Amino acid sequence: MRRDIPPLAEVRRITQKKRDAWWTVLLVDPVATPLVRFTAMRTRITPNQITWGAFLLGLGSAACFALGDWKWLALGAVIYHLSFILDCMDGKVARLTGQGSVFGAWLDFVFDRIRVMVCGVALMGGQYERTGDTLYIWLALVVVALDTLRYINSLEIFKIRHSMRKQIKSRMRAARRAQNQAELAFMEDLLRDNPSADIEQDLQRAAGEAAYDPQEPVATGADGEAAPAAPKPQVIDLHQEFRRKFPAYLRARSFLLRHRIRAHLVSGIEFQMGVFMIGPLFDVVVPATIVSGALLLVFELAIIYKLLLSTRDFTRTIDSFEERKVPVAA
Repeated sequence: MRRDIPPLAEVRRITQKKRDAWWTVLLVDPVATPLVRFTAMRTRITPNQITWGAFLLGLGSAACFALGDWKWLALGAVIYHLSFILDCMDGKVARLTGQGSVFGAWLDFVFDRIRVMVCGVALMGGQYERTGDTLYIWLALVVVALDTLRYINSLEIFKIRHSMRKQIKSRMRAARRAQNQAELAFMEDLLRDNPSADIEQDLQRAAGEAAYDPQEPVATGADGEAAPAAPKPQVIDLHQEFRRKFPAYLRARSFLLRHRIRAHLVSGIEFQMGVFMIGPLFDVVVPATIVSGALLLVFELAIIYKLLLSTRDFTRTIDSFEERKVPVAA
């Protein structure tokens, strides 16, 4: 038994994300985190082995779904949730024990996509065999397509945001070399790193820091002369227009972050649980799939719209650099 594993409270701090899907926060972490500590303390199981276990359980769930009868559907739903708990555990064990790897992250992602595809085809195929309704064939295609769309959209948005940040940092780096300015910080990162803070106060404080004069003497050196204050980071907010259009979003997001829940309330996780847990467990496969898919599309469109507004803030930020034309020191 390992003696270097910390108490449960510390394990929660190390392994749980600062913000996560509400399904994970409320229904998975309370079970997964104690299991993670037990696994790390008393076994030699690796994160990749847990990933394989989650994948095999997912295939077992698909086998139950394919049988079509409600009792098998309910069993498949329970097994699917167990598979998801294991899927959440692999990353937590990796963070706790320092066994994370790039290959492990790839394996986890690929197995997740295969599991959704196989379970989607098995679930709808089993219902088609039972009823002969071709609607289930179309729903199988919808499930696979929406899951693929979700992760392609997420990847592309990440790439665009990374590109915008890279360009802004490049401009700020040149200005910093010229004027010895502070590092750059993004408002979204500050809010993510401090989810318990009040967002509106953070915005006001960040605005004050951005207007701070780095030449103002606020301290006295050993020789008795005033010393310039330590430069503070200039905060760039690429979501100003979105916040201005939807002020209630700040309050809702602040409340959710205090409980570690991200504002993206229906993501790939909630979509999967609607299709593979709620639908089979309550024998409402068609309504659950349609409602889950519609909600997923609504939130994906909201993310795209937020990205559109963010690109406008990005353009204004870049234009402001051109207007100021910070002179380069000789």
